[in-house]
Amino acid sequence: MDLRMFYQKMRKVEEDIASTHPVVVSVETQDGGKAGVKTEVSREMAAKLIVEGRARLASDEETDEFRKALKHLHRPARKQEL
Repeated sequence: MDLRMFYQKMRKVEEDIASTHPVVVSVETQDGGKAGVKTEVSREMAAKLIVEGRARLASDEETDEFRKALKHLHRPARKQEL
């Protein structure tokens, strides 16, 4: 792929992402990438992963589910700190 085209696609995808820290969901890849892993990343990294075909943008429902799960993980740690 031409680098100029790659970065043009990346900028276009990045512009279309509304959230500052979007959640992406990995897709299965030929090099062993595991499908379904959710991660919160920067807009730039999300665009790169999407253009490379390694992830897709999570739906609103998937994003809410991911953030709720994170809150449940952080609660016990915060209680220990206090």
